[in-house]
Amino acid sequence: MRLFVAVVPPESVLEHLDEFLSVRREAKDRSDGLRWTVPDQWHLTLAFMEDVAMRHLDDLVERLGRAAHRRTPFELGFAGGGAFPNAARAKVLWLGVEAEEAARTELDRLATGARAAATKAGAEVAGGRFRPHLTLARLGRPQEVTKWVRLLDAYAGPRWTADEFALVESHLGEGPRKRPRHEVLETFELRPADHRPASPA
Repeated sequence: MRLFVAVVPPESVLEHLDEFLSVRREAKDRSDGLRWTVPDQWHLTLAFMEDVAMRHLDDLVERLGRAAHRRTPFELGFAGGGAFPNAARAKVLWLGVEAEEAARTELDRLATGARAAATKAGAEVAGGRFRPHLTLARLGRPQEVTKWVRLLDAYAGPRWTADEFALVESHLGEGPRKRPRHEVLETFELRPADHRPASPA
């Protein structure tokens, strides 16, 4: 199973971003080679697992549930942009995350908890350190995207409260135009601070 753990923004946030991008995509040269992701698959990845055996799934779900109960809801939004590995030779165009320091810490800890849950359940987590971002487009070959990064730097989306995350299975090539098809397997609610057990004296 190809799985990822992610925070999925609410519909209003996705619509705001889609409207911002639609006008600018239409105004730009369509030969720029960008393969745009679609709004119904936009998410903030916390952990990605490329190949998970089915026998690990129940343990993974249980451990992710525990990780969710250790974290409280937090407010964040999307703002600014960038590219991996850089704007001069980009292979991925992304949108950044904006949050207050406490919320950013909570997001980082949530990602750490999700990754630890996966590892303990026997699911290998792919990629390096957590760098929160929303993937907007991919490029078949590295190229210059400075114009797009500058446009994204002007974007600041609406804030929302992240109070849950999802475990999603990605079915490669099964969506429209050979895109992946995403299937939410489970959602996990974060526990509000006033519902967390008190620390022992």
